[in-house]
Formats: sequence, structure tokens, C-alpha cells
Amino acid sequence: MPDERPIGIFDSGFGGLTVARAVIDLLPGEDVIYFGDTGRYPYGPRQLDEVRGFAHEITRLLVERHDVKMVVVACNTAAAAALGELEETSGVPVVGVIRPGARALVEVTETGRVGVIGTVGTIASGAYQESIDSIESEGVELFCAACPGFVEFVERGVFEGDQVTVLAERLLAPLIDSKVDSLLLGCTHYPFLARTISRVMGTSVVLVSSADETAFAVADSLALNQAAAQRTSLGAHRFLSSGAVAWFADLGRRLLGPELESAEAHSWILPR
Repeated sequence: MPDERPIGIFDSGFGGLTVARAVIDLLPGEDVIYFGDTGRYPYGPRQLDEVRGFAHEITRLLVERHDVKMVVVACNTAAAAALGELEETSGVPVVGVIRPGARALVEVTETGRVGVIGTVGTIASGAYQESIDSIESEGVELFCAACPGFVEFVERGVFEGDQVTVLAERLLAPLIDSKVDSLLLGCTHYPFLARTISRVMGTSVVLVSSADETAFAVADSLALNQAAAQRTSLGAHRFLSSGAVAWFADLGRRLLGPELESAEAHSWILPR
């Protein structure tokens, strides 16, 4: 029997909307619930143990209260901190963004010199290093760089300009010096800065976003578990935010598109 329950997607804020966009485009008949934990963003500078707790908390919310059939961890920091545990404990299939992104990075390189940029937490976790080591990637040399400040620019709706460019030039300099030929945007916020990153890295460097690859992984999982919705109409889309709802809806609509008509508030503080 088809499974008409929604797909749950979560991120620390807006970055996971790149994954939500890819899922909606690839699987238009699926219902989607997106949770942006904007009340506690950014995750990148936090300790991984704290992020792991957030990831479990949001997953329980999506599974127990919203009855999702799958959870997509559309946050590299959360995936690095908790993906393995969530796969074991959630009771539903769980898809992260790290493995699909790593596979795509290895596939596009011609020289074998590849780069990954991400939050401090993601890079420090070693998750991409482990993921690429687990792939048949003989001859691939990985260079990583943390990019603190990128997420904050995106969440303010600032994607280009002198300030972003100066920061990008400083943070990306080691990767330019390493002569990478492909660069994975290892944070779902970073595709919104793709123009600036591309200008700084140079047009010969291929930028890889994990959003589309993650959507393909979602489709594969649904097929494997015979859980794809069979409706012929477009799916419904709900968006929840733990922070300022009006801000989330306004900026989120500009980032995702018309599907984000409104957002619902979620508070982690229980009423007395």
C-alpha cells in the first residue's frame, strides 16, 4: 500500500530549504513538513553533544507528533552529530546530506583534489573525511575549511556584497592554495552564497551542492521501502519555526518560493 504520510525535513534554520526545494521538485506528490530551528540557530559553533540532543528532539517531534514516514536531516552539523543514532532509534528511515554530497564530490573531480567547506562543528567532526574514505575514492585528496560567519549572512538575507566577499576571500584562501578542482558546499546554507563563493574560487572550480543528491537519496529510500505516495495531485507543504515566525516566513519565501505561504510557530518551552 502507498504511504501518504509526510516527509519530515529539518535544519537549524533556512539552509535546509535548499533540500526541501529539491525534494518538492523531484517528488511533487509528496507531503512535506519542514522544521527550521531558528530559535536555536546557528548549530555550527555549538558543541556536537548539544546539537545531537537537538536532532533527537526534533526527530521525535516529527515522528511522534506529525507522523512522518521519513526524516531528512538537512543540516550538515546535525547529520555529523547524530545521523547514525537517529537511523537506529527513530523508527523510520533517516536520510542525511553528508553521504550524498560526498559521493557527488568524488564523481565530479578530475584531478582528485577536492574541497569541503562547512561549519566549525561539521568540519571538526571529521564526518566528510570518514564518508569520502568509505567511498571508492582512491587517489582523491580532501582539503577542508570551516567557514564561520557564512550562515549568519544567509540568515540575515545577505548573499552578496563587499562584506561577504572579504570574508569568503579570507576563509577560502587555503583551498585556492590547495588547487582543488571541485568544492562541496558542506552546509545547506552555503548554496545561497554560491555566486560569491564561485567568484572567489574561480570559474574552473566546480561547486557541488548536496541538495539534489539528497533528494535522489530520498526517492531511492521511498522506492526501497515501497513508501512513495501515489496521489496525482500536488502534495501539501507545512513549515514550522522555533523562532520568529514572520521573519521565517518572509525570508523563507524568498529562498524557497511560493510553496512557503505561511509558517507555524513551535515553542520548546511548555506552557505552565
